[in-house]
Amino acid sequence: MSDPKIALVTGASRGFGAALAEQLALRGWQVVAVARTVGGLEELDDRVKAAGLPGAGGLTLAPMDVTNDDAMRHLCLSIHQRWGGLSLWAHTAIHATPLTPAGSLAQKDWEKALATNIRATGQLIPMVEPLLKAHQGTAVFFDDPRAGQKFFGAYGASKAAQIALASSWQAETVRIGPRVVVAQPKPMPTHTRARFFPGEDRAKLTPTKVEAERLLTEILGRA
Repeated sequence: MSDPKIALVTGASRGFGAALAEQLALRGWQVVAVARTVGGLEELDDRVKAAGLPGAGGLTLAPMDVTNDDAMRHLCLSIHQRWGGLSLWAHTAIHATPLTPAGSLAQKDWEKALATNIRATGQLIPMVEPLLKAHQGTAVFFDDPRAGQKFFGAYGASKAAQIALASSWQAETVRIGPRVVVAQPKPMPTHTRARFFPGEDRAKLTPTKVEAERLLTEILGRA
């Protein structure tokens, strides 16, 4: 008997994370959707149910903050107890600090970027790795290379550190698993990008649904 297709999507209430969770559920996966915003998670659930596709999977809504170690540890234990493991972890949770010169960076913004973008990732990898190994699963991280660009100091540095950590994990697990993928999505009309580029023509950007479908097919195939 094959392992059930169980996915954990961290940062699933809106934007690209929500699109990934929705597409996975519509492909028949059972998705554990994690985010702080309860309303966003409920809207995600409504969209999946409204699609009414035969063979669609389901959603388990987990309204929690990825920086809460105890909550995430309890969630991972619950996943183990219910399904035995994970086939996929898509980590999209991110804190996008306001654009500002490095010399004017607010301490609270810097600390939140470190907590969400770096520390939470470092805490989650050891929690999720055994679940992925149990189902020969895949972890996916999403790069947004802004390091060194003006005004992107906190976001660029913390995101680069997150991807460096993921890349080290990728190199370490080539032979022993789990599979780790670092993907770079096309520019999408997300709330985060709108904060960074408010005057951009959003009609020229790739819809989150389209990009989610593309990357999932590329990484996992059409199954």
